[in-house]
Amino acid sequence: MTPSRIVALTVACILCICNAKRGFGDNTQDWGYAEVRPGAHMFWWLYYANVTTDFAEKPLVIWLQGGPGAFVRDYNVLFIDNPVGSGFSYVTSSALFARTNAQIADDLVECMRAFYKQVPQFKNVPVYITSESYGGKMAAEFAFNWYKAEKAGYIESNLKGVGLGDAWISPEDSVMTYAPYLLQTGMIDTSGYFDVQRAANRTRDAIKKNQWSLATDLWAYTGNIIIRSTRNIDFYNILTKVRTSPAMRAIRINKEGLVRKNVLRDDEGLSMLMNTKVKDTLKLPSIWGAQSDKVRSSLYVDFMKPVTQVVQRLLDETSLKVFVYNGQLDLIVDTPGTLLWVEKMRWARYLEWKTAQRVPVVVDGVIEGYQKSSGNFAFYWINRAGHMVPADNPAAMSALLADLTQN
Repeated sequence: MTPSRIVALTVACILCICNAKRGFGDNTQDWGYAEVRPGAHMFWWLYYANVTTDFAEKPLVIWLQGGPGAFVRDYNVLFIDNPVGSGFSYVTSSALFARTNAQIADDLVECMRAFYKQVPQFKNVPVYITSESYGGKMAAEFAFNWYKAEKAGYIESNLKGVGLGDAWISPEDSVMTYAPYLLQTGMIDTSGYFDVQRAANRTRDAIKKNQWSLATDLWAYTGNIIIRSTRNIDFYNILTKVRTSPAMRAIRINKEGLVRKNVLRDDEGLSMLMNTKVKDTLKLPSIWGAQSDKVRSSLYVDFMKPVTQVVQRLLDETSLKVFVYNGQLDLIVDTPGTLLWVEKMRWARYLEWKTAQRVPVVVDGVIEGYQKSSGNFAFYWINRAGHMVPADNPAAMSALLADLTQN
């Protein structure tokens, strides 16, 4: 190692020590709040890569809706509680909740500007946005806005790519494939198929008329029909064992029931952990998830709006890697629906991707999924996984993430 390299590594380590704090768990960490708008405070939490060399040699991966902590072995991982009002993020007035995906994206760009001011040694580190579910909808517009801001000199960073996992990009395509997906997997019979399809058609009609709040209502109603037709099913993984009961057979999902589960999935155990040990250790002022119901209500109208055009602009107008991946057992954002909106896009290299060879993703001799790519775009079919790919198939997710972060 050259003397100059030793000096550079020493300086980097000193910078890391200066910024790092004693956090929750064993890894070196940092965290803070970014005031993205006056009165709107977004919380971020950084886990440094668990390495003995320069952490800046590892990419920075942003998880917008949580993520597997084990990945800190190979990456610096940044968690962001978004939109403002979710997690430890908070607002001082209900008027400050984000009501559109565009507002969320702008807030996230401001959060990253604040992050780089507090941890400037990451400015040149390659960074990748990863997400799942509704976070994928946020991630698409966030990536596009960030790219534009970077090119305009508004933010100094090194954004390289975005991963959209089981992402709520085109609600219409998702809901319109529920019935055939359930029929083909044996979850409903022909009668159930027509019941679900009728509800889905009503949802589609509301979308076509730009009746967005009604479309969200009807999407939840479609979910109610699915639960009745299947006598209960796990929307996140159709093979998860579930129990049925007379009460379940007669269940009625309230207006925001499924939205609550998809936008900000409730977890009482997680809430208790975050509001006791984590909150106390990090000495945070806000209660984790305290404003989440208001966040959901604020996004209710925007919930069913698609962002497929944003994804196409990412492919046509940026140099970013764009990876779309889906678990084969996911219902709420089913693979047929995701593939449908991807194949409807007509970006510059669409035909090249369409005719590309689909190849298996093999880890330790096992086929964990399939991939088809061209240029800066790749689509992944993930085997043995539902809505939460990193949790259901970590081997496949690790392979995908390695591909995404490889220059």
